[in-house]
Amino acid sequence: MSLPPCPKCQSEYVYQDQELLICPECAYEWNPTAEAEEDAFTVKDANGTPLQDGDKVTLAKDLKVKSSSMIMKIGTKAVVKRVLDKKDHELDCKVDGAGDMMVTAKFVKKA
Repeated sequence: MSLPPCPKCQSEYVYQDQELLICPECAYEWNPTAEAEEDAFTVKDANGTPLQDGDKVTLAKDLKVKSSSMIMKIGTKAVVKRVLDKKDHELDCKVDGAGDMMVTAKFVKKA
């Protein structure tokens, strides 16, 4: 029987203890049959609405573009290409008039 690698450190030396799988290298324990709530990563906009790939959003605040003198005005439209699991810029967007850029989710509203 082949066990899956550790989801934290990708170690192949995983062993089973009753219903849990345990990684001896990083000491991570998980239940492979239960739904992992960690995988259900959600990003929420300024109003608390969950965002997904392909959503249309508008800027909720004037934003200065980093390393540029350009300012994106409130109400500027954008399309979310990808939702990323990052701390500072969660959304990879195509912004009208500015092109592709990373945007923090708390500065947009779902349109």
